[in-house]
Amino acid sequence: MVPNQISHEILVDAPVERVWAIITEAEHIQAWFAFDGATIDLQPGGELVMTWKEHGVYHARIERIEPQRRFSWRWARLPGQQPRPGDSTLVEFTLTPEGAGTRLRVVESGFRDLDLPEADQAKWATDNTQGWQGGFDLLKEYAQRAAA
Repeated sequence: MVPNQISHEILVDAPVERVWAIITEAEHIQAWFAFDGATIDLQPGGELVMTWKEHGVYHARIERIEPQRRFSWRWARLPGQQPRPGDSTLVEFTLTPEGAGTRLRVVESGFRDLDLPEADQAKWATDNTQGWQGGFDLLKEYAQRAAA
């Protein structure tokens, strides 16, 4: 069965303000996620563009911004495409202060809505689950290096 959403969360040893910057500013996004470039127009309807040499250029549209609390974007499944119904998923970050750190959670949803056979939807969800795990490991390390 294909999950409609996947999630991953970590506790980052950094204040909410720093974690917010890490997930919403291009130079930080490039450091932990889109290694070969990122640009962002941080406003609802704005564009986030992320580049990976091995995967291509991915486009996303900013959906929601609640500074230092929530941030979401919808990204296209394929490189070089704009997000559209049937070929995009929604990525939602939630930040919660926890002691001196920040609990960061990502939920990506819409896998069952992809215009793909069920087996391909399931593979996409599995691949993205692994991607978020690896990305969040790098984000956590990056946040700690940035603090030093």
